[in-house]
Amino acid sequence: MDDYQKIKSLAAQYATEFVAVRRYLHENPELSFQEHNTCAYLKEQLLALGITDIESVAETGLLATINGSQKGKTILLRADIDALPIHEQNNIAYASKTAGVMHACGHDAHSASLLLCAKILIELKGDFAGSVKLLFQPAEELSPGGAISVIKEKPYIALGTIPHIGQHVRPDIPVGKVGFRSGKFMASMDELFLTVKGKGGHAAMPEKIIDPVLIASHIIVAAQQLVSRMADPKTPSVLSFGKVIANGAINVIPDEVSIEGTFRTLDEDWRKIALEKLKKLVTTMAEAMGGSCELKINHGYPHLKNDSTLTEDLRIHAKDYLGEENVEELDQWMAAEDFAYYTQNNPACFYMLGVGNVEKNIASGLHTPTFNIDESALEIGGGLMAWLAIKTLLA
Repeated sequence: MDDYQKIKSLAAQYATEFVAVRRYLHENPELSFQEHNTCAYLKEQLLALGITDIESVAETGLLATINGSQKGKTILLRADIDALPIHEQNNIAYASKTAGVMHACGHDAHSASLLLCAKILIELKGDFAGSVKLLFQPAEELSPGGAISVIKEKPYIALGTIPHIGQHVRPDIPVGKVGFRSGKFMASMDELFLTVKGKGGHAAMPEKIIDPVLIASHIIVAAQQLVSRMADPKTPSVLSFGKVIANGAINVIPDEVSIEGTFRTLDEDWRKIALEKLKKLVTTMAEAMGGSCELKINHGYPHLKNDSTLTEDLRIHAKDYLGEENVEELDQWMAAEDFAYYTQNNPACFYMLGVGNVEKNIASGLHTPTFNIDESALEIGGGLMAWLAIKTLLA
């Protein structure tokens, strides 16, 4: 029996075991930088698989090692482990037990898939040379993210430059399929916090006030020039404001208005220029209307760029494992991921695992209170990752 048949057989044999792992994690979610119980549980699972080379990274993360039959290449497989501040609305037996916290981005599935992959690799370690590093990373969901902490850790630094492979669930891709994209794939992400200041007062006496609500309204509209008139049309850019607070009343104009939003792009040079232009635009507009505006920027993740050579190799291997018809070409995606930090200095590939199933009414988007997955994707995800790992080591 060759490796392909072995992996397919082992993934099918052990899938149910890791569905249970995923459900445990789903029931017991923890927020970014708080994943202490999750980390302990994952370590127990690794030890149960016979993996004892386990190091702590970024406080609540783990870096484990599986060695093959002899020395060779080293690769890293990554899963994130944190949950989101969302109250689950799914009517399922394994719904979150923690009010207001939910695995709404599939990190429970990522962790379970990587553990299934690990179990397969343990059974096949006599068939490959080299080492596989398993990274269970905390805090992907909250800027500055866990990856920036991981890459500063001694165990990680000691790895040098090695291939990194990451897998993420996508409910808009049907279960059974996966998607790849070479080159620029996901956007950078910066958080914007604007404070528009004026002079509040009675709404019926506008001549005596400097209306920050009006100023804020103009700023929100005018700021879209950053994308529509200042950006190169060939450079993807998104500017969105999702939170506006003007704490007045029907007849009370407040002294200030707060606005929160995000700027995203796929070009680091334009990113820097755009944020400077935005700062100038919002401050001068507010001043022109008699008020002022302060802009605070929390610089988040860089854009994610998949290594073309590694990604094309993995795409070919995925077609061999799943069939050509089940491997899709993905479009660029303006979501952000801190896996991007790993792609800056390593050949890396971040690909998508289909988990949607319209017939089972599993179609809710990521980061929604009704997000769920078709759990048959775990067998596919764990098996595929093991297959990609072995093929990469043998290359």
